[in-house]
Amino acid sequence: MGRLILIAVAVAVVVWLLRRALAEPKDRSARPPEGGSKPGELVRCAYCGLHLPRAEAQTAGGRHFCSEDHAARGPRSDA
Repeated sequence: MGRLILIAVAVAVVVWLLRRALAEPKDRSARPPEGGSKPGELVRCAYCGLHLPRAEAQTAGGRHFCSEDHAARGPRSDA
């Protein structure tokens, strides 16, 4: 009798784990943000050309820069 109860509990746990793994997340914070930039998206500094993650870039005048100093200097004009 004890084995039967143990097997029933084990089957119930396995079914519960499978249903939980296959279910979609109910919490919206667990989903990736809709729209916007991708987490690993790289941008290029308008002054020196360095590529860096968008999250770490300084933005000024619609352009991306690698530092506050380069943002203050503005885009480089190679003419």
